[in-house]
Amino acid sequence: MDELRYHYKYPHPSVTADCVVFGFDGVNLMILLVKRGHEPYKGKWAFPGGFINIDESAESGALRELKEETGLSDVVINQFYAFTNPDRDPRERVISIAYYAVVRLQSVTGGDDAAKASWFKFDEIPSLAFDHQEILCRACETLYKKLLCEPLDFSFLPDGITMLEFRNFYSFVRNNFDYQKNQTVNNDCLVLNFLLYLYTMP
Repeated sequence: MDELRYHYKYPHPSVTADCVVFGFDGVNLMILLVKRGHEPYKGKWAFPGGFINIDESAESGALRELKEETGLSDVVINQFYAFTNPDRDPRERVISIAYYAVVRLQSVTGGDDAAKASWFKFDEIPSLAFDHQEILCRACETLYKKLLCEPLDFSFLPDGITMLEFRNFYSFVRNNFDYQKNQTVNNDCLVLNFLLYLYTMP
């Protein structure tokens, strides 16, 4: 019976993990992309990510791919959505579990099947492979909601962020991730989050 444990009667999809990494320089946010070195979409920009190994969790796979393709390690990632459109990958049926992270802007180097890794300003983001434009929009919406619409824990913010940087971070997200038409900014949460941050500062 042991030899049949991994044999299934029904077709099943492959699973990938993708990482949307926001880089913060103290004033502005940038987005981390990799240039694909192989087909499909060879030469196109995309988020770091790839197929999850059979013996690892989605989070472990996301962190492994992030390190292999960009050199980033010791990153706190947060799962925010699963992308399941049957036609999202031309190779086969693929479900992507997406994570976001906020890190200090730092040097990155393309590796593994990523020909290059680079930071992009939001007004300079190129056309993206697969459904990664949709993933980007969902990640920005998630960050917007987390900062402006609900009480916040600070575990996803870079270590050592100052009060001025925190204020700049708030301002950038509020001014550039324009979800005001669909979301109601909770001003009580804005005030509460600022007070909580002041209280938790060393």
